[in-house]
Amino acid sequence: MKLKEIEKTVYRKHLNIIIVGFIASLLTLALVYGQGLIMLFADNALLPNSANVGSGEMVNEAATESNFRYNFMGVLLALLTCVFALHRLRFSAFFSEVYYVWQVKQQQNFIYRKLKKIKAAAEAEDVNVNALIILNFYYASLKQVYLLDDNTLTMSKLNTDINELNIRLENLNLTLSTDQFEPSMLADF
Repeated sequence: MKLKEIEKTVYRKHLNIIIVGFIASLLTLALVYGQGLIMLFADNALLPNSANVGSGEMVNEAATESNFRYNFMGVLLALLTCVFALHRLRFSAFFSEVYYVWQVKQQQNFIYRKLKKIKAAAEAEDVNVNALIILNFYYASLKQVYLLDDNTLTMSKLNTDINELNIRLENLNLTLSTDQFEPSMLADF
């Protein structure tokens, strides 16, 4: 995976539109699917008829309980529909920045799971260049994502880690690039 420059304003705008669209679609579809399932499958014998319901009476509890499963199925169908739509649209130009950041975060998660072993290999006397390449990519990608997401709380710790890695690379007379990183390198740890 290669890091690429992302325009923060475009990324934030598209991310916000996707989030709002997802939530609105999920709510709307859940209501539509739930009501459709109730209309198709609900037991009409449990529903009160208009002659028995007064202006202040509550709807029969049995009818409400029996509709819970239809409403729940409506929410599940709506969620599946929205996830399918996002899956299909992920390669569109509008989703490109958001999908790229999602992929970077996914790669960071894979690295984080093995970070203890990677750091140990990078600090060992017998230098593991792949460990240094992975750390270089990891720190650079974290910095990019933190800046895109306005995560300034942990930025000072990250800058300290980056400086320590750069000093280590200078002492070893190594010049590394984030482009050298390949996900297959993680298999060694």
